[in-house]
Amino acid sequence: MTAAVGTAPLRITGGLSIDPAEIQESFVRAAGPGGQHVNTTSTAVQLRFDVRRSPSLPEAVRQRLERLAGRRLTRDGVIVLVAQGQRSQLRNREEALARLIELIREAARPPVPRKKTKPTKASKRRRVDDKKHHGAIKSLRRKGPED
Repeated sequence: MTAAVGTAPLRITGGLSIDPAEIQESFVRAAGPGGQHVNTTSTAVQLRFDVRRSPSLPEAVRQRLERLAGRRLTRDGVIVLVAQGQRSQLRNREEALARLIELIREAARPPVPRKKTKPTKASKRRRVDDKKHHGAIKSLRRKGPED
């Protein structure tokens, strides 16, 4: 059974939202806590979000999201999140959705560009002094001519 999440757009950041129709959920039997209840009901949720075909994501966010998803991304570009830690289907749905939103939020943050820096004169001098000191210590270890 596959179900869409809701009807209102999911707010990710100020300018980014996702249509709930882009997210599919299917419910499967969960392993873990629940005793006999877990053997009779499908409480685990498998959430799927097609990153490559999503019209809601800008290209830069899409690329970062694919990198961040790692093993959770299929070859077809679909993120698959499985939540089965709770006994309740509703809580597992909320957990999976929260994880997806957090992943997209992280991808929506552009990386901070690296600022090139130079070592200070003092740090260069300290490095050279340390090298000279180390070299002097090693030179004292050398064996001299035999008497």
